[in-house]
Amino acid sequence: MTEAGNNVAMPRLNEAAPSFTAKTTHGMLSLSDYKGKWLILFSHPADFTPVCTTEFMGFAKASGDFKALNCELLGLSIDGVHAHIAWARSIKDNFGVEINFPIIADLNMAVARSYGMVQPGASDTSAVRATFVIDPDGVLRAMLYYPMSNGRSVAEILRLVKALQTTDNNVCATPENWQPGDEVIVPPPATTMAAEAAPDPKVSRMQAIGNLRAVKLKQKRASLRH
Repeated sequence: MTEAGNNVAMPRLNEAAPSFTAKTTHGMLSLSDYKGKWLILFSHPADFTPVCTTEFMGFAKASGDFKALNCELLGLSIDGVHAHIAWARSIKDNFGVEINFPIIADLNMAVARSYGMVQPGASDTSAVRATFVIDPDGVLRAMLYYPMSNGRSVAEILRLVKALQTTDNNVCATPENWQPGDEVIVPPPATTMAAEAAPDPKVSRMQAIGNLRAVKLKQKRASLRH
């Protein structure tokens, strides 16, 4: 998809994420290398900058939590691999935080442009703070864009992955600021028999929300209009 005038290519939700093969701090990597796993692909404007440094430390500290969800991290900026390595070493030396995930060296901006990370209104030569959640089938499930001046919430990105996995594994949607263990929203019964069935003993509370109900988790995946 292209924005008229600015010629910015934008990926689309629930379609295949743009494929890539790129040089990283962990060698050559392709999107296909992450098949079977969730992936957080995130860009930052430049190495050795204060806001980016705090974000990278945040992602590194939460990397174990992401791995527990079968989710990998992959950073990107329009800097060379040697700059990435030097920056990662500087973070470890100065803050004691090891950057344990790869960083794409996107000097030709090929990956950045295919994901709409370069926004002409912000910069023609640096990526904005874009974040993409890609599922194990290589489908783009969520994307977040932040301006260069403001850092992301790693906790919110982690929460989003948990929410997506929950809706994938259950017939449900998640309400505002949902956290694991909170009630989810399920569709109304599809048949009179289901409507008259005894309440599920696992349901702690039911509350009408339009034509939906808030309940504790139950059944496996099926289609749901969110």
